[in-house]
Amino acid sequence: MKTYSSEEIKNIAVVGGAGCGKTTLTESILLDCGIIKRRGSVGGKNTVSDTAAVEQEYGYSVYSTVCSVERKAKKINFFDCPGSDDFSGQAVTAINVTDASAIVMNGQYGVEVGTINNFRLVQKYNKPVFFVVNNVDNEKCEYDNIAEQIHSTLGIKAYPIQFPASSGDGFNSVIDVLSMKQYTFGADGEEPKVSEIASQFADKAKSLRDALMEAAAENDESLMDKFFDAGELSDEELILGLHKGVVANGFYPILCLSALKNVGVSCFLDFIADIAPASNEGAQVCNSAEAPVAINPEGGTSLFFFKTTMEPHIGAVSYFKVMCGTVNEGEDYVNADRGSKERVAQLFVSNGQNRTQVPQLVAGDIGCTVKLKDVKTGNTLNSKGADNKFNFIVFPNYKYSRAIKPVNESDMEKMMSIVNRMREEDPTLVIEQSKELRQVILRGQGEFHLRTFKWCIENIDKLPIVFDEPKIPYRETITKAARADYRHKKQSGGAGQFGEVHLIVEPYEEGKPLPDVFKFNGQEFKVTVKGVDEYPLEWGGKLVFVNSIVGGSIDARFMPAILKGINQRMEQGPLTGSYARDVRVIVYDGKMHPVDSNEISFLLAGRNAFSQAFKEAGPKILEPVYDVEVLVPSDYMGDVMSDLQGRRGMIMGMDSEGKYQVLRAKVPLKEMSTYSTSLSSITGGSGSFTMSFSSYELVPTDVQNELIKEFEANQKEEE
Repeated sequence: MKTYSSEEIKNIAVVGGAGCGKTTLTESILLDCGIIKRRGSVGGKNTVSDTAAVEQEYGYSVYSTVCSVERKAKKINFFDCPGSDDFSGQAVTAINVTDASAIVMNGQYGVEVGTINNFRLVQKYNKPVFFVVNNVDNEKCEYDNIAEQIHSTLGIKAYPIQFPASSGDGFNSVIDVLSMKQYTFGADGEEPKVSEIASQFADKAKSLRDALMEAAAENDESLMDKFFDAGELSDEELILGLHKGVVANGFYPILCLSALKNVGVSCFLDFIADIAPASNEGAQVCNSAEAPVAINPEGGTSLFFFKTTMEPHIGAVSYFKVMCGTVNEGEDYVNADRGSKERVAQLFVSNGQNRTQVPQLVAGDIGCTVKLKDVKTGNTLNSKGADNKFNFIVFPNYKYSRAIKPVNESDMEKMMSIVNRMREEDPTLVIEQSKELRQVILRGQGEFHLRTFKWCIENIDKLPIVFDEPKIPYRETITKAARADYRHKKQSGGAGQFGEVHLIVEPYEEGKPLPDVFKFNGQEFKVTVKGVDEYPLEWGGKLVFVNSIVGGSIDARFMPAILKGINQRMEQGPLTGSYARDVRVIVYDGKMHPVDSNEISFLLAGRNAFSQAFKEAGPKILEPVYDVEVLVPSDYMGDVMSDLQGRRGMIMGMDSEGKYQVLRAKVPLKEMSTYSTSLSSITGGSGSFTMSFSSYELVPTDVQNELIKEFEANQKEEE
């Protein structure tokens, strides 16, 4: 493969819902471009894209696959992305490093939840979109209605570039409105027969072409003038106007094909080569210093590593985008993230696991290399003259968590090594060794997601593991003020221990003033502020420590020890042993001994006084509550709403997107552990959701009582 310039390179993410035929389309593209001689199939487990053992076991894509082809003197890098929402992180990566997206739709079903989710995702990054209607050979395909579905559901006007002479089993001919030719396809892989448009389709083709001319003219002032003067545009002017519209993300084309029969695939490729943005026309990316980095082959070189795969006998294969400059084989680089030096000994372009060695790649191109020493997914390599670091990919929040442990406890280190390796291949996996919960928590995009990787660990790495329900990170706080005092006194022959602390606790709220006087049992306690320190807690909330000692009853050198003792109790609340938060502590009195007082005495006195006061201050349990957004077909709205309310969810609002509804709610995390499975069951797999942390809220009294009983029972078992 020759070295292509930035203007000749096109990077396209192929995305869409599950089952729409993206992998089959990729196979047909590779066949049409002569990369493969025979097309594989998902059922036959011999496609270029799905080569991982788990993909072949289950028959669905788990990882995105990069494929590079040549068409009309252009190099096109395609990313075949998984369709399941559980593997959306792969699509997020692909969309970020490409310049446009082809959203593949199943012509049998039209606009689906997967279509909406992917369109939202692409629009979030302001990337151009074109729609590819696959399975036009299905008898249930109503191609003429799909443009209206796109308009009504997505709120955009999309323009057919092509239409089928007939859909259903007889689909073998595509009328292309750009060239005003009819393409009739024969046996698989053969060049189509090109002819004039049959008379029965001429009026429809002219009407669609007129609409395209008007849309193209809107994207260029000179074209608009000519269109008004002459009433039409030449083929070259039409292509130029549509290209500008696509680049500006203001024009949405629709194409039609059957990937399985290889009908229309060559027309799709020609459209990409002519109309899709080149790598130097895409949205400019900023480095971590917020400075825009232009796709320019001159000057220093920066490589951004967006993907890592592990292959037997080879090890890590590292995929990168040339963000600027030109990379040559054998060049030395510096890792901007880790400070280490690297040599890129070999350069490849890839088609799945098939790689072709190349001597050079320029800015905007996609490549891969092997045997790097210390490069991880998300790292940047810089040559001399470049000083960039990129972190522009933001992955979706996790939606499903499981506690994970090996069947044999002695295999814990091995398990952690395996999971960390798998995170290199899928950065949406999050592993956390929780000191608070005393569990190792694996987080991902859904039950399907984590179950897939459990299969990999057990069947590829041969390590049996167990999934458990993760504990919930509750918090404890107080609801009223209380006071306590505690004297620690210990004599052991020599120097003893003595410390006495008097303190008040009250709930802390941002902006709430500190009272001058507290009253308990008819007795007033005045507060004279000597010092106030606020400590943000690593688990959320604050501890505010007020020194109100007057008359030197406790020496200032013992105050840090008292604070330390209080912090120790904040890490283990009295109700469930959870972290405490949002407490203000006022130390107002105490006693010390000139000989026996020391730091340990005041640490213990402060800790016990705080514990006593906390128990008297109306302690309550807080639970994490999440913002949940559900995208669901209108027919299932009532069932989904009832299910959320049954999970103690509070409905916050809803919007419509065509025949779909967007439902927003606040739901306790405890109730979300099985939600991905339930939503799939309720909606027949047609619903999807996202969730993000909102706040900690008080649990209902009945739930609190259950949690306290459960904690006390566990404490007795441990004793």
